[in-house]
Amino acid sequence: MKRYDQVAQTLTQRIEQGQYRIGDRLPSVRLLCRELGVSISTVQEAYRRLEASGLVEARPRSGYYVQPRPTPNVLPKVSRPAQRPLDVSQWDQVLELVARAPQEDRLMMLGRGIPDLTAASLRPLQRQLATLHRHAAAHELNYDSLQGSLELRRQVARLADKSGCLLHPDDILITTGCQEALSLALRTLTEPGDVVAVDSPSFYGTMQILKAQKLKALEIPTDPRTGISLEALELALEQWPIKAIQITPTCNNPLGYTMPEARKRALVALAQRFDVAIVEDDIYGDLSFDTPRPPTLKSFDDDGRVLLCSAFSKTLVPGLRVGWMAPGRYRDQALHMKYVSTGASATLPQLAVAEFVRHGHYERHLREMIRQYRQHRDIMIDWVTRHFPVGTGVSYPQGGFLLWIELPDSVDCVRLKERLVREGLHITPGSLFSASGKFRQCLRLNYAAAMTPAVEAAIRRVGEAVAELLPSPA
Repeated sequence: MKRYDQVAQTLTQRIEQGQYRIGDRLPSVRLLCRELGVSISTVQEAYRRLEASGLVEARPRSGYYVQPRPTPNVLPKVSRPAQRPLDVSQWDQVLELVARAPQEDRLMMLGRGIPDLTAASLRPLQRQLATLHRHAAAHELNYDSLQGSLELRRQVARLADKSGCLLHPDDILITTGCQEALSLALRTLTEPGDVVAVDSPSFYGTMQILKAQKLKALEIPTDPRTGISLEALELALEQWPIKAIQITPTCNNPLGYTMPEARKRALVALAQRFDVAIVEDDIYGDLSFDTPRPPTLKSFDDDGRVLLCSAFSKTLVPGLRVGWMAPGRYRDQALHMKYVSTGASATLPQLAVAEFVRHGHYERHLREMIRQYRQHRDIMIDWVTRHFPVGTGVSYPQGGFLLWIELPDSVDCVRLKERLVREGLHITPGSLFSASGKFRQCLRLNYAAAMTPAVEAAIRRVGEAVAELLPSPA
């Protein structure tokens, strides 16, 4: 074996063993020369070969970095079409998940939709909150407008411009998190017994809104790369009296896809043809790995039928409960629903977020989180590929911090969760993301926080537990 092949093999082994992780900077040419006792030309040739193999990336004036993994070999399958609209179930499982207080629970929560709360770029927000709590004026302790803080609505309108939306502050309604925004939108559009078309799998919080409102969910087949099937949706619109379409088209939860722009335009056109409203959940949209940030469905909406819902819960912190919606032509009805639901939202969190955005801290925080989450995605996919059974389907998120895993049909992830809880680990079973409880062979993982050896050990244990549930070979 040539010397440069030996150097390349050494580096490859270190990468595979996790000594150098995806996105890490590799040792400089001169440092490797001293460590391995070889010439500069030998190390340079080794790096050239690793670059040609796609394992490392050369960055001008910066060095060599471990290359992100390509799209997983096995993606989750497209969901099957539902035969009819269904009543939503699964509340007991959802309650068991959301009722846990993370600070009081010793479980390692591997599947909750919580961002990294330790980021240094959040410190200006913490300082602003502390200042407001110490020195708040009387008017800042009072109810704010039912529509929400004017300064926050101005900042939200400015941010929405980046997604192609031209919104006036009066077009925006501040809510208590995105969950309230989604609830207001669906309550505005529907009556008990109505049918709502949803992508499948779909966020369990929205599923439970449908359940609470006595609405029926019609699950539409969804591709893990391109999103909801427009062909299946068109057939459903022809067959059923659908009152609304609820969808997360950008950085989807849980599949992670972002619908291509042409398909977004086609979806809005389809809704116009059938005169149906769209409830768009864009809570992860600002965490897109693409530059520029992908447009929302709302940006193609020229007749006010798209109700855009979002929040700062995933981009900043969930505990502030600051969300918002742009309800389009339904503004007056949504405002009434807001009044009878919670009235005005908490004032101080709105003011703190508005100042954080106004001073440019939000954009800087997003840049750091996007860089981190993209790197963590590739590390988590690498771990799942290594530690889970061969043939496991893995999503390839285009943003956010959630990964969808599809296991063999024989694996029941509800049983898997029960087994792992006894060992101090908690996963989110896929059955929560369906009206009828399908996707029992799937689970969701979170890669927001630090990718530590303890987290890798936990992922390895989940993979081992999956293997233990597989039937023994004949």
